[in-house]
Amino acid sequence: HDFIGEFSTSYREMCRSQSQFHVYEVLNPKKKGKKKKKYLNSGTVTLLSCLVDTELSFLDYIRGGTQINFTVAIDFTASNGNPSQPTSLHYMSPYQLNDYAMALRAIGEIIQDYDSDKMFPALGFGAKLPPDGRVSHEFPLNGNPQNPYCNGIDGVMEAYYQSLKSVRLYGPTHFSPVINHVARYASAVTDGSQYFILLIISDGVITDMAQTKESIVNAASLPMSIIIVGVGPAEFDEMIELDGDEERISSQGRYAERDIVQFVPFRDYIDRRGSHILSMARLAKEVLAEIPDQFLSYMRTRGIKPGPQPPPYTPCPPPAIHPLHTRRSSLEASEHKVNFTRCLMLHFQECLAVMGSPDLDASMFLATGLCSWVFEGLWWFEITGLYREEI
Repeated sequence: HDFIGEFSTSYREMCRSQSQFHVYEVLNPKKKGKKKKKYLNSGTVTLLSCLVDTELSFLDYIRGGTQINFTVAIDFTASNGNPSQPTSLHYMSPYQLNDYAMALRAIGEIIQDYDSDKMFPALGFGAKLPPDGRVSHEFPLNGNPQNPYCNGIDGVMEAYYQSLKSVRLYGPTHFSPVINHVARYASAVTDGSQYFILLIISDGVITDMAQTKESIVNAASLPMSIIIVGVGPAEFDEMIELDGDEERISSQGRYAERDIVQFVPFRDYIDRRGSHILSMARLAKEVLAEIPDQFLSYMRTRGIKPGPQPPPYTPCPPPAIHPLHTRRSSLEASEHKVNFTRCLMLHFQECLAVMGSPDLDASMFLATGLCSWVFEGLWWFEITGLYREEI
């Protein structure tokens, strides 16, 4: 290819083209440098318009006021095993969390930071409920159908443990009722002000696969995402199929508008050294990785922009203090320091007596710098707790 020429411009100059045309001369330095030749240019480039497209992020929408609504659905089918037995996936050990609890806490504690009221609906499926023993695939863990909300992840955990004591694990494993439950709420708010995330934790084979696919295809056009965590040693072929990373999920000839499902098997993220903290961190990182892109795909296809961001925080100046009041406060603080130091020395002397060294002077310990913390106002260490009231 032959070099024709070049021209330079700036971002600011191109932005002016939103209201007027710009014509740029294309110059070739070699031709321009030759003498005795009437060279003007090698052509022109006309900029007709300039459009600046801002790359919006997940956090732009959160700052603009979009609320994240988090719902939990837990598998209470009999394939999990008797909760009173250590081999059960629902076993309530006094020493450590089971896989369900670890997955719930790992994901929930991150998502709850994006939810302003921290109130989460928590559902169960596949259990026989008291008092009549009817099988339910969509029951509130707190036992209140009119208000299934739990206060924070700690509230969800408490409701989960209480349900294990009151319901009877049964079956089969149906996903579609809990997906439809969240979809009903998501369909009522499609303006981008709210986004719904459903976490399903289950141990095995889905028995309503056709209905689940249909529910996901319908939900793909709504502001919602679905996280599925598989626990236990079972094969998760159906859950992998629902993920839709390799092939978009379809139902009765209809394809999902977008990929809204993320599936991970919990066993792949268990730390081999037995660290539950690392296991939970790895799981949370993996399952939440796709949420921002799924969120943004919904907003972009609907042309929804973030709401206006709140003004930056500006701290108020401290109130003016009268000089006499300042002097009096300083004197009082000095008296408190003296009283506290006296109490601390007495306490050290008592400690030394207990240790059998009454001849040592407590002032020796003060000289080591321990009480410099006190004089800086950092008197929170354990010994000082005995004397806070006196100060």
